[in-house]
Amino acid sequence: MLWVTRDFVHLDRVASPWLIKRFIDRDAVFVFVPWGAEDRRPADAVPFALPGAEIGPHDADGSTFAKLLAKYQLNDPALHALARIIQAGIDFVLENVPPATAEAQIALGLLAISEGTMLLEDDDAAIITRSLPVYDALYAYLTAHELARVKGESLPAHEGLGPTRPTRYLRALLTDAGKRGVPG
Repeated sequence: MLWVTRDFVHLDRVASPWLIKRFIDRDAVFVFVPWGAEDRRPADAVPFALPGAEIGPHDADGSTFAKLLAKYQLNDPALHALARIIQAGIDFVLENVPPATAEAQIALGLLAISEGTMLLEDDDAAIITRSLPVYDALYAYLTAHELARVKGESLPAHEGLGPTRPTRYLRALLTDAGKRGVPG
C-alpha cells in the first residue's frame, strides 16, 4: 500500500513509518510531499501526519504514532511505552519540557539519533530506512523490560565489561516468550 506524509521526516514521522512497516503494512511504500503542497499527494495513498487527514500530525490529541496505535487497535504495552517516548520528544522540542522521567530521557537520545540521521541523509526514504534498526532495537528493549515487569522480576545488577547480566537476562526473556522484539 502507498502511504504519504510531508517531507523532512523527524522523530514522530520516522517512528510512524516504522510502526506501519512492522505492525500494519509490511509492504508499505512511503512518498513525501513538500510542506504547503499537501494537495499534491497521490490520491491512492493513505495520508498520515498531514493536516485534515484521519491520522493527522501531532497536536493536542497526541502524536501521529499514538493515533496509529488507536486506529489499528495495537495494544502492545511496549508500543504504548514507545508512544510515550515519542510524545516526550515532541514535548521537549515544542515546549522545552525537561526530561523528568526515564522515558523522557530516552526521548532525548532518540531525538539526537533522529537529528543525526537527518545530517547523514538528505532523502526522507533513506532517513526512514536508516532509522528502522534503531526503532527495532528500542522496541526489543521495551518489550523485554515489559516482560520482566509482568513477571514481577527485577533486572540483575551489571557485572562489568562484556555482555551484561541484564542483557543476557532480557534476551532470555525474549527467547522464552518466543519474541525477537520485532514481529516477523
